[in-house]
Order: sequence, then C-alpha cells, then structure tokens
Amino acid sequence: MPEPEMTRAMYGPEITFLGVPGAELSAVAGLGLDAVFVGAPFDGGTSHRPGTRFGPQAIRGTDYLPHDASRPHLALGVDPLRDLRVADVGDVVMPAGETEKSLRRLEQAVQAVAASGAIPVILGGDHTITFPDATGVARHIGWGRVSLIHFDAHADTGDTQWGSLYGHGTPMRRLIESGAVRGDRFLQIGLRGYWPEPPTLAWMAQQRMRSFEMTELVTRGLDTCLTEAFEIALDDCDAVFLSVDVDVVDPGMAPGTGTPEPGGLTGRQLLDAVRRIAMELPLAGVDVVEVAPPYDQAEVTGFLANRVVLEALSGIAWRRRSLAGDPARPARRPESPLLEGRL
Repeated sequence: MPEPEMTRAMYGPEITFLGVPGAELSAVAGLGLDAVFVGAPFDGGTSHRPGTRFGPQAIRGTDYLPHDASRPHLALGVDPLRDLRVADVGDVVMPAGETEKSLRRLEQAVQAVAASGAIPVILGGDHTITFPDATGVARHIGWGRVSLIHFDAHADTGDTQWGSLYGHGTPMRRLIESGAVRGDRFLQIGLRGYWPEPPTLAWMAQQRMRSFEMTELVTRGLDTCLTEAFEIALDDCDAVFLSVDVDVVDPGMAPGTGTPEPGGLTGRQLLDAVRRIAMELPLAGVDVVEVAPPYDQAEVTGFLANRVVLEALSGIAWRRRSLAGDPARPARRPESPLLEGRL
C-alpha cells in the first residue's frame, strides 16, 4: 500500500485552524475554496535549535477564544474565516531525515491548492519550506511571474548549509537559481545581525535583491519602505508570495524560534504590515515559519503567528470585498497609521 502523503496531524491532536472545516487535498479542486491551510511540520533544515515540526499545530490551536471558525476583525469589519471559503487539509507527511521527499511532497500539495484557485496558507515548519511553497505557486501562476516579500532577521540566501543545498539558510537562493522567483523582484524586510558574510551579500547584489535592513526601517520608517517594496513587487509580476519568519520580530516578543536575533520589529509592526500587504497586493500564497514551541514562553510566539495568519486573511477578505465594489467601511477607523487614508 502506498505511503500516504497527507495526514490530519503528524504531531499532536487532529485539529484544524481555529475550527475551520477539514478537507481532503484530493477534493479541494471541486470545493470552490478561497484559501486552504496546509501544515508543513518540518525542522530538518534548522541550523541551531530544532522544534519547528510542532509549529503547525501551535499556529492552528493557540488562542483563548473558541475554535468556532469565526474571527470578526475589529478594524476592517470582516470575518475572514466566514467571508472567505476556507478549509484545512492537514499536514503533509514530512518524515525526519527525508528532506528531498518531504520538500517534493510539499511542493505538490501547494501546487494542487494553487491550481484549484485557492490561496495556499502554509503553516511551518522551518524556512526551508519556502523553496517548495513559492515554487508550487510559481508553477501555477507562471515561472518568474511571482514576486516575493520576505520578513526575516536573516537573508536565507546561503549557497549550502553544512554541505547541503537544502536548509533554512538557503531557500531564497534556491528559488532565484531555479528561476521560480526573480532576484530583482525579491523584497526582504527586517534583516539584521551578523550574517550573511560578504560573499553571500555580493551574490545578493548581483541578483538585484532589495533588502530593507532594520537600520533602514528605523531611519526611513516601515510604512515608507513598504511603499517602495510594493512598487517593485508589482512591476512586471502577476502576484505576490508572502513569507513571514517570526524571528523578524524582536525575540522579547517572539522567543519561540530557533535562531533569535535581538533588535527586530515589534509584534504590532508586523501585524500592521501583513495586513497592509494583504489589503493592497494580489497575494497568491502565504507561509508563516520558524515557530518553535519548545522555546516559547507562555505561548506568545504561537499567539503572534496565529494572528499573522488572521491579519493576512482579513486583508485578503477586505480586498476582495473592496474590488467587488462593496467596501463597507468599518464602524471606526483603524488604530494603525499604516492604514490611515486607505479605507
């Protein structure tokens, strides 16, 4: 009997994202869904502290509210889990030590979701998974037709990691080398710290990648930098893939991650930025990665990652309603300056 490629949960209880309906991957093409959750319980690419294999379940389940598949958004006046048709297909089976098999399965799952017309929302898992995630979307949208906005403390553009082509320090180089994503349509936000080394930075410059380091975000302001990033992302591309590594946030607010780097964004800044991206750009895929529950404190990183997903979906729901000609202004203005003048 063939080994299954999907399971309801590789680790822990069989739950869906906040109680949304479950579905079989093989059936999504006929369900008319807007967004589909895919779990990627993988930490075979970590270079320091493992544990992200438990990330998908933490993102699905960390909340103090009932798992009733409803989350009304106070600022946008939408309920993304009800206004959008969503389902959770469970986890891709990603066995420890089987990196290439695991990544191939994930790419096939993401491509299947994208081909169904739904936006794949991948719950990681370490950042290795962005290589198959964005590749799967590009195979549907078009090779080189998807730009990528990448929130991270680290560039993840290494040539190899411990002699391997695949690891959480290499996925962005693999994407550019393959042609799935163009280097000059690759936007990185929040980089800081003491890596990568000069040869890797030189390679990034050759690819014409645009990196907004924390020093630039502080000097120019996050909103200004996002506006510049959006102009690049929408130039000669048809859609955007959003990849959020939780270590872009200062580890004081997101300790549950494998490679914490001090001096990052606040949780509030990340949520506002993700919401704005989803409201203003045509997202074709999203992944949230590097949640490592063994290192979390009071589940604060799990809560943040859960809210990142909800902000992305809320922005998507608002954008679709607006494009349909029914913006339905919320009762009160959003509290974030990032959104002033946009509703």
